[in-house]
Amino acid sequence: MEPQPDNPGIGSFVWELARVVIIAFVIMLVFRLFIAEPFIVSGSSMVPNFHNREYLIVNKIGYHLNAPERGDVIVFKYPRDTSQYFIKRVIGLPGEKVKISDGRVTIYNSAHPQGQVLDEPYLPNQDVTFGGEATTTLGSNEYFVLGDNRQASSDSRVWGILPKNDIVGKVWLRVFPIGEFGVITHPQLQF
Repeated sequence: MEPQPDNPGIGSFVWELARVVIIAFVIMLVFRLFIAEPFIVSGSSMVPNFHNREYLIVNKIGYHLNAPERGDVIVFKYPRDTSQYFIKRVIGLPGEKVKISDGRVTIYNSAHPQGQVLDEPYLPNQDVTFGGEATTTLGSNEYFVLGDNRQASSDSRVWGILPKNDIVGKVWLRVFPIGEFGVITHPQLQF
């Protein structure tokens, strides 16, 4: 019997390469399905904070650990057509009442039963909540979301509440344009 050579051959190399590719693919798939997902902004509903064609990364795992907070910018499935994805800012939380009047958002909750006007420092002009008068009471697992560009946004004022299970995740990172690359900060709105 002759000794086997130390070189296992081309077949072994191909098998090892295929294993590496398969493992990398599985890791990438798990990462995209459960941890983070890319999103490209379409439209002007979040101007001046997010612009058309910006490339963002959405943190999908965070809301499995913590609930969305007021001020978070989120990506979600549009409740009227879940094949479409929207980007908006969380304004009203479960169990709260949200009132829009005279261009202002007022939040009613256990801490503010008489209501408190929401200070929105991310808006260039505080008096920009258009869309007439409206009052919405949220149930458990329901959110009220608005675009930062209130004049050009289809949001909870138009189509109603956002169910929690339609939320994909929190905007985490701006990748493009390169000059704007960085982690997104979300103001925790205190009132």
